[in-house]
Amino acid sequence: MTTRYDPDARNVLGGELQSCSLAPVTGFFRNGCCETGPQDFGLHTVCVVLTAEFLAYSKRVGNDLSTPVPEYAFPGLNPGDRWCLCAPRWKEALDAGAAPQVVLEATHEETLAIVPLGVLKDYAVPA
Repeated sequence: MTTRYDPDARNVLGGELQSCSLAPVTGFFRNGCCETGPQDFGLHTVCVVLTAEFLAYSKRVGNDLSTPVPEYAFPGLNPGDRWCLCAPRWKEALDAGAAPQVVLEATHEETLAIVPLGVLKDYAVPA
């Protein structure tokens, strides 16, 4: 794994932020963690387990995550992959009935500014 942006980052449960995925490598800083910082305007803080339903929804609303983009070294994502999703996009998917499951231990505490912990717990999967 590459260097952590913030070694003191906390997850939504108050513990140390865990890695979300290195295969595919994810995170705003592409270090496997759903860390954030001032330059992360999208708030890429929710560690999700992608579903076909969510990938189809995301493509419909203009963010195609399943098609590879080799020039950006983006492999394209598949159901079952873990990915650091923007908190507002997760909330939008929730409202549309297409929210993917969440790995709480790998979801940054900044997510709580967008989505309450109780709602995230309703979509939680084991780390």
